[in-house]
Amino acid sequence: MAFVKTKDGVNIFYKDWGPKEAQPIVFHHGWPLSADDWDNQMLFFLAEGYRVIAIDRRGHGRSDQVSEGHDMDHYASDASAVVESLDLRNAVHVGHSTGGGQVARYVAQYGQPQGRVAKAVLISAVPPLMVKTDANPGGTPIDVFDGFRKALAANRAQFYLDVASGPFYGFNRDGADVSQGTIQNWWRQGMIGSAKGHYEGIKAFSETDQTDDLKAITVPVLVLQGDDDQVVPYKNASLLQDKLLANSVLKIYPGFPHGMHTTHADTINADILAFIRS
Repeated sequence: MAFVKTKDGVNIFYKDWGPKEAQPIVFHHGWPLSADDWDNQMLFFLAEGYRVIAIDRRGHGRSDQVSEGHDMDHYASDASAVVESLDLRNAVHVGHSTGGGQVARYVAQYGQPQGRVAKAVLISAVPPLMVKTDANPGGTPIDVFDGFRKALAANRAQFYLDVASGPFYGFNRDGADVSQGTIQNWWRQGMIGSAKGHYEGIKAFSETDQTDDLKAITVPVLVLQGDDDQVVPYKNASLLQDKLLANSVLKIYPGFPHGMHTTHADTINADILAFIRS
């Protein structure tokens, strides 16, 4: 297995498939998953001739279960460590949910200043800010995230099963095409990671204000979200991202859930491919 060691000594796992001379696409997963969440996209874009890289966030998947650094600054710095180690240039960075926050901070603070980024894609992403505040009245109340922490600490295994079989993929909706394999794979990825990393990651994805990150990004960004996202409400996420970004294309999918890159992979993959080629 391939790892890059960060400045603070954390081993970050990554996959790197395809021809080294091809344009790289880097995938950043959501909470509490791993690089495996991108299997469909990795194989699809590999077949289209791209070099595909996916990273396990610290405390997630096969990366080190360290005690500290479960915050957006470290997430972005860790991603940059992998990108710099592989010397990736002209890269497209694709992030889902928390991974979208990681992409926004990485591009704004590392990739764009270093001239390494061509484009970015935000899917069901958490920026600019999830939690409700006086300045963010459309946000999600802190009680919701406190509930996540309580459920994780009490019985992480059951909590993860409930999330995957319920709101994440919209499997709690009438008439939903429920996939037991998808539910089990979500649970498998989550349980491999660190309980502490996941617990502290809730604060990272819900309370990190990324308004300035979005404002700083000038490369083209594709913003994708479903209007039936039960995890990250689209009116407080993708609609605001599109307003804050200097050079964005917004696409809202009627009825699509939070994990739409899995449930509707063919549609999402085609739209990302068209954006990269445009």
